[in-house]
Amino acid sequence: MAKIAPQLPIEVDSETGVWTSDALPMLYVPRHFFVNNHIGIEEVLGADAYAEILYKAGYKSAWHWCEKEAECHGLEGVAVFEHYMKRLSQRGWGLFEIQDIDLDKGTCSVKLKHSAFVYVYGKVGRKVDYMFTGWFAGAMDQILAARGSSIRTVAEQVYGGSEEGHDDGLFVVKPL
Repeated sequence: MAKIAPQLPIEVDSETGVWTSDALPMLYVPRHFFVNNHIGIEEVLGADAYAEILYKAGYKSAWHWCEKEAECHGLEGVAVFEHYMKRLSQRGWGLFEIQDIDLDKGTCSVKLKHSAFVYVYGKVGRKVDYMFTGWFAGAMDQILAARGSSIRTVAEQVYGGSEEGHDDGLFVVKPL
């Protein structure tokens, strides 16, 4: 496995220490720190309750991110979604591959390889990537709204790499 430098722009404010990539401030934390916090919250709330909270928060965050990045880079339509998947992949969450996307129908599917969560959880017989689910609907809905479409969507994880018989995850987005 070859190592490469980060493929996204990173700037650090010398006075505040704030990291920025493109148009947004970022945090740089070790994977084990983030996932261990995730596991701790899941143990208290339960996976289903935590997934619901993360769906809503992730939806809102993805909408905001796509709006700001589209403005920063002059992107629209599918190019915004492609940029989002590229940046998520570059930031170490896993490798997100768009399988198909149709803005006129409000649908898409995304394969996830090398999930940061699966690396920590391993094969546990259930989906552990649920934090990502709301991101796909939030991104899709922001793009649709920017196009003037009234379609709104919902995302779901079909399977995950943490489940037996699967090495990757699959997420689908469809209209409400």
